[in-house]
Amino acid sequence: MAQNEKILAGVLEIFRHNPQKQYRVDQIEREARRERLGNFTELIKALSFLEHEKKIITDGKGQYQLAKENTIVEGIFKANDKGFGFVKLDDEEADDVFVAADYTKYAIDGDRVKVKITAGGNPWNGKGPEGQVEEILERGIDSLVGEFHPLTDEQKKVSHFIGYALSNNKKLHKYRVYLSENGLIPQMGDMVKVSIKDYPEEDYPESMTGAVINIIGNKNDPGVDIMSIVSAHDVRTEWPEDAMKQANAIPDHVTEGDKKGRVDITDQPAVTIDGDDSKDFDDAVVVWKLPNGNYHLGVHIADVSHYVTENTPLNDEAFARGNSTYLVDRVIPMLPFRLSNGICSLNEGVERLVLSCDMEITPEGKRVGYKIYPSVMRSHGRMTYNKVNQTLKGDMDGLEDKYVKLRPMLEDMADLHTALYKQRHKRGAIDFEEPEAKIVVDDQGKPTDIVLHERGTAEKMIESFMLMANETVAEDFYKKQVPFLYRVHETPDAERIKTFFEFCSAFGLNVHADPNDIKPLDLQKVVSKTTGTPEEAVVQMMMLRSLKQARYSEDALGHFGLAAEYYTHFTSPIRRYSDLMVHRMIHAYQEKGMSEETQKHFESYLPDVAEQTSTQERRSIDTEREVNDLKMTEYMADQVGQHFDAVVASVTSFGMFIQLPNTVEGLIHISNLTDDFYSFNEKSMTLTGRGTHKQYKVGMPIKVTLINANVEQHQLDFEVYDPNAPKKKHNDRGMNNRKRGNRGFHNDHGHRGGGNYNSRGNRRGHEHVTSKNRKGHRSFKH
Repeated sequence: MAQNEKILAGVLEIFRHNPQKQYRVDQIEREARRERLGNFTELIKALSFLEHEKKIITDGKGQYQLAKENTIVEGIFKANDKGFGFVKLDDEEADDVFVAADYTKYAIDGDRVKVKITAGGNPWNGKGPEGQVEEILERGIDSLVGEFHPLTDEQKKVSHFIGYALSNNKKLHKYRVYLSENGLIPQMGDMVKVSIKDYPEEDYPESMTGAVINIIGNKNDPGVDIMSIVSAHDVRTEWPEDAMKQANAIPDHVTEGDKKGRVDITDQPAVTIDGDDSKDFDDAVVVWKLPNGNYHLGVHIADVSHYVTENTPLNDEAFARGNSTYLVDRVIPMLPFRLSNGICSLNEGVERLVLSCDMEITPEGKRVGYKIYPSVMRSHGRMTYNKVNQTLKGDMDGLEDKYVKLRPMLEDMADLHTALYKQRHKRGAIDFEEPEAKIVVDDQGKPTDIVLHERGTAEKMIESFMLMANETVAEDFYKKQVPFLYRVHETPDAERIKTFFEFCSAFGLNVHADPNDIKPLDLQKVVSKTTGTPEEAVVQMMMLRSLKQARYSEDALGHFGLAAEYYTHFTSPIRRYSDLMVHRMIHAYQEKGMSEETQKHFESYLPDVAEQTSTQERRSIDTEREVNDLKMTEYMADQVGQHFDAVVASVTSFGMFIQLPNTVEGLIHISNLTDDFYSFNEKSMTLTGRGTHKQYKVGMPIKVTLINANVEQHQLDFEVYDPNAPKKKHNDRGMNNRKRGNRGFHNDHGHRGGGNYNSRGNRRGHEHVTSKNRKGHRSFKH
């Protein structure tokens, strides 16, 4: 039976507004007339249809009521600063449950809750289910970072509190955390970390209690802003004494004993190629032509596992950190600098211990042989991406001798990369090229510039070599059928892909592929079709949203984005624990053989390593992103009132996110679209004006004016630029009603040569990761 969706939606809303009430037909008719929902016959049809769909029930005596939904489900409470919230259910496919402000049971953002569904969703108008929180099962936070406000002496006497802390996090900003006198005693304006004792409740809906556990520093001191974010994300910055003691006892040069059982490759012209400001070099590469016309590719990786062994304080701390975190003006390393910039770093001209992966590759880019073994190398050159790119262009002006001398090898490397890239492309690897933004800050931590950096051949070539080594190692140990750690990126859900294909057809792109059996090649074709078109950015972004998040696993589940059957992380053990673990297993299997005992040993704790490294990776990405958001907002803060060219990066029901050419993002809230009333279409991701029929869609160029910059909450608000509009006063409070979802296509495969000041800058390679947040948008930074 064809039904008028507007009538169905409207009638169901009448019931949903009053889930407990029993309606007679005449009452429904009265409500329906008020809403102008159609005539009596249509109404009766709608009622019988809704009853058939089990959306409403009848007592058989002419009374109707919403079908009782009282199911109890569990999920994570996501707060909105207006008081209401949504519960994200454990079932991936289920819609979020809306919880009105009165029914949250004072849950705070991130709490795990039991929620009773009081009204099911309304499929005809896209409204999700509604419910009320029954019980708070587990607290999402046990500490927070905020600014300290002292109480007066009088207040202190009466209350026994010394003051309160206020978080900058928009979702926690309304809560005052009153601090007891038995913690640390900060000064006014200090940023402090507090542990929470009592949570909001009926008598105190907007306050908590706690104690100060760390004083980060005065909010106006350089660097305190970044360290407050680091502390809020629980990124570890202090080294335990026993770990430092162990690090300081490690010799700063390779000893004769270290070389036992290793191949000497010091005469090979291996070089490191990294960003200008990198200081930790964990990979070196060498290439030469073999007599049979094939290439020899050697990838030599710092042998960190020789120094950081199981069951030692240093290993425990590296495991707890999981990886290094690269921020705008500093690195929080996984290993102390003495190791990461010293004995473990492949510095020019000194002997270093490495794990080598030698591969023989045909001119077409097919690997025909390989060998993985421990060795001793000496770097024949610390090279930079910029200078290698200059060399490859044939511009030798002002370059050091090493570039002149090794130029033929660098040219062979570029040729080998072209062949490897072709092979990857042929099998379906999904390739995205996105300019990378680097935020330049002065010595006070103030942002002075945002520089865009396009990756050149040197960056892509190192990426190709790292990918090849990672795949080779993964395949070797998979075929040996021993426990191993893999980097996996699973096939995306059919439902998400179906939605993506529907989105494509709104752009006139017809995709011929089966969502239930999707192959990387199918998606790669979509990318190729849109390359160079105005739709390119939006189609890529929507595709990234439909992909899963890459992670670590003890099972070889393949890597969808790279179209690789086997993949691991082997090339960055200085800055990733996953790679250190992979090295440790390679050594053990080579030295002790594949005995059952060795296999059982690794099998017992590999799942823990996979989980910890995946979790810590998310933590670092979130911290890096938040620091970037802060510095970008700070950079824009004195440009309020100025006009910019931008593109629409994503469209939501509450407005649209726009991106400036320097990758800075902000929101044009729906309330700032004042020339018309705009309605949102989720399928085509558009906002359309009712009167003007003006349409905003993703990827569209647009001229905007910056109207607010709220540095504390890292928020930029824009409006559409209208040259004829009267001048208005702009404030810098920022609009407090949204935050982008954390959707990243985080690119990490291959690796980044670390070192200070590089904001994850020379990020090598890109591996596809998208977060599961369907609602929000974050541009996919590589």
